[in-house]
Amino acid sequence: MLVVGSANADIVVPVERHPRVGETVIGGDHYRAAGGKGANQAVACARLGARTRFVGRVGDDDHGRLLIDALTHDGIELSGLRVTDDAPSGLALIVVGPDGDNSIVVSPGANARLSRGDLDGTGIEGAGAVLLQLEVPLGTVEAAASRARGLVVLNPAPAVPLPSALLARTDVLVPNRGELAVLAGANDEPASIDEAADLARSLDVVDRMVITLGADGAVVVEHGTVTHVPAHSVVARDTTAAGDAFCGALSVALLEGADLVAAARWARVGAALAAERVGAQPSLPTRDEVAEVAPADTRG
Repeated sequence: MLVVGSANADIVVPVERHPRVGETVIGGDHYRAAGGKGANQAVACARLGARTRFVGRVGDDDHGRLLIDALTHDGIELSGLRVTDDAPSGLALIVVGPDGDNSIVVSPGANARLSRGDLDGTGIEGAGAVLLQLEVPLGTVEAAASRARGLVVLNPAPAVPLPSALLARTDVLVPNRGELAVLAGANDEPASIDEAADLARSLDVVDRMVITLGADGAVVVEHGTVTHVPAHSVVARDTTAAGDAFCGALSVALLEGADLVAAARWARVGAALAAERVGAQPSLPTRDEVAEVAPADTRG
């Protein structure tokens, strides 16, 4: 498994409610944790048993050292991680409400310097699966998808319109409601499972898609066939990395030969466990933890 993407230091503040524009609210004690969509998904893959390499950039600063230490701790191969001298490490400012919902502002920092040339020597052409997101330059994501010879899984987050060539090179697309709406050019997010499936079918350049719907589970659309995968029920405390847990678990299952529906059923458990816990990377479950609570209809 090779993950190309972002690494951010997360500064998290719990609040009783999210502030309105121009308003200040008093939050609880803040904490710092390793995060970033790319790094989170790499850690998710590693904890679920995949031999994982990460390609990204951090700054030459305290946040960067935190991120490197966190990735190293989970046994992730880091020969593709560059240290940037002229930019700080990426930083995410995260406000988490009492129901686990969050608002996030990301300062990309070194992530914005990840270039096509940084893919050289990473072994991307030989990777069995390549997992991508959009917190690094789009041109680098396009180059990674183009150079990959294995399975390409794209989590199109944060939401931006994408070139058809990138979508055509994507084997499995994993958007949430809002990201799907942006990709499909819709004015509103899909309000139901049927609406999500219809929007997914409108993106006929992608044959295989898993739309994550939070508490409504996920919708698998494969060659026009639609399957609803209900959510695994939990009490959410912090949803910050639940989507990353889902993407990592889905990619690992596919790499190991699961079909797309079975992979989504397994991934929903990983996402649910992450939502029960606080923090991004600290919340990501291990394979044994997923196997312990996975229903009988999921892969082990």
